[in-house]
Amino acid sequence: SFGFSFLETNTRLQVEHAVTEEITGIDLVAAQIRLASGDDLDAVLPADIGIRGHAIEARIYAEDPVRFYPSAGVLKVFRPPYDMQVRIETGYRQGNAVTPHYDPMLAKVIAHGGTRQDAIDKLCAALGSFEVQGVKTNIPFVLKILQSERFRGGEVDTGLAYDIAKT
Repeated sequence: SFGFSFLETNTRLQVEHAVTEEITGIDLVAAQIRLASGDDLDAVLPADIGIRGHAIEARIYAEDPVRFYPSAGVLKVFRPPYDMQVRIETGYRQGNAVTPHYDPMLAKVIAHGGTRQDAIDKLCAALGSFEVQGVKTNIPFVLKILQSERFRGGEVDTGLAYDIAKT
């Protein structure tokens, strides 16, 4: 007889939890806090969790978009898109230093739409208006992926980023 074993359990929210929040309308952070404080699961989550549309997230890193090396420096300009259509999560602001000592993720940009294409289009528009000076970012590379026919057609595999990086 075969059984199941857990190799690892991560009892924390993942970086991508915002995508789940966008399509379910559930604040996972608040739910986790309520559960930790003793509330019953039935009181925290709806009985029927629905899914609304599509959501997609891009992680914006301070890195060279061609060679993918980290890019340290001072954020001379840091203007995330301000649009009620997308969600921005960041701990940076203009004037902050990006050092080589920590993870160089500058922000997460999450777009929600009625369809996958709508969500992708909103994310592309948001990334196109994101202004950063002082460090290089991966935004040009992320946009190349999002705008590629393969990605838009759902033909995603582990070689997609490699293939696009070669072009």
